[in-house]
Amino acid sequence: MNNQPLFKKSIFKEKISELKSKKFSFEISKIEQPNGHEGEYGLIRHPGAALAVPITDDGEIIILRQYRFAVSRYLLEFPAGTLEKGESPLSSIKREIQEEAGYKANQWDDLGLLVPAPGYADEEIHLFLARDLNKLTKQPIGDPDEDINIIILDPRKLDKLIASGEEALDAKTITAWFRAKQFLNIK
Repeated sequence: MNNQPLFKKSIFKEKISELKSKKFSFEISKIEQPNGHEGEYGLIRHPGAALAVPITDDGEIIILRQYRFAVSRYLLEFPAGTLEKGESPLSSIKREIQEEAGYKANQWDDLGLLVPAPGYADEEIHLFLARDLNKLTKQPIGDPDEDINIIILDPRKLDKLIASGEEALDAKTITAWFRAKQFLNIK
């Protein structure tokens, strides 16, 4: 195994341009990499996100079919959301699971960190397992741009959907499900 350090910062030289949107920004900067190479790089700056794999006491999985405008289709995804300024990942996902899935979880397990697109974004997604769920009697009003349907699946059915290619899934969902299965020792 390589003994190089896992973290090594690039040297920022100058910001060339920046475009800001509601949740993230895109910047082009001159950077010197740790190996000495200098160049202009585009980078999406993202505040981070949190995701939950909700599992009921009966062992069923709560997943969402959510419309994503960037790919013009519905995807199967676990509840997730962008971190608000000053918000911890756990606080964020506790809010999001209620808004998106209509459940409150009483037990939270850390499943680690996912870096979904390190070639062009600094986003980190904090993965959690949500257990000991209570269905909310009144679901909070979510974001107006969200188009979500809640689906409850047996773990084997979710595995079959992933393997079949019948449903479009995103990488964070597949990674989180893989980690949750390891944590729960689901074969």
